[in-house]
Amino acid sequence: MTTPPRLSPLLEQYDFARERLTARLTGPVMDSGDGSDTKVGSLTDEEYLWEPVAGCWSVRRRTDGPGARATFLAGAGDWGRDAASYPHPWPPPFTTLAWRLSHLTEMLALRADHTAGTRALTRDDHAVSGTAAEAIAAFDTAAGAWRTALLGADDAALDTVGYCTYPHGSDAEEPFVDIVWWVNQELLHHGAEIALLRDLYRERGPRQG
Repeated sequence: MTTPPRLSPLLEQYDFARERLTARLTGPVMDSGDGSDTKVGSLTDEEYLWEPVAGCWSVRRRTDGPGARATFLAGAGDWGRDAASYPHPWPPPFTTLAWRLSHLTEMLALRADHTAGTRALTRDDHAVSGTAAEAIAAFDTAAGAWRTALLGADDAALDTVGYCTYPHGSDAEEPFVDIVWWVNQELLHHGAEIALLRDLYRERGPRQG
């Protein structure tokens, strides 16, 4: 299928954001933004689960229960992501790198399924990763699934309201092209948050000099 002209720049932006975030998580180098390579180490389990402030929301073993102000652990498997029913706690809890990456991965996986899959998966079906390596692999799989779903969309699909039936966003009220734009925004802003957390982790602790 030929990619609709309206979709091409959004797809290119998505690919760039995905590649940049993956490199930021895995190394050995990442795009610094000016075309040069910057060395970066691969994400470790300690960094993945690092809680920079008290009361963070994160991903946790189910046997440990939810964290502060969370009422349950979302997702499937031995690990879950801190969550609470509406209304959510205010001010919002600070979320760890693990929480943000899990949230982003779940969104991509479920939106892909509700666009070009079974259109039946829920948050309860999505496995939460307890290690950095598992989380990066899950993100790559989900990001690839969303890209495949985009490649199946023609011009008519881009204009179709409710083409994606994802139940946790505005998908039922907006044309699919607007949802594609929104997913890019999610990838860009959560990717930036994750990059900042990596910088903070690198600089944690007392400075000398």
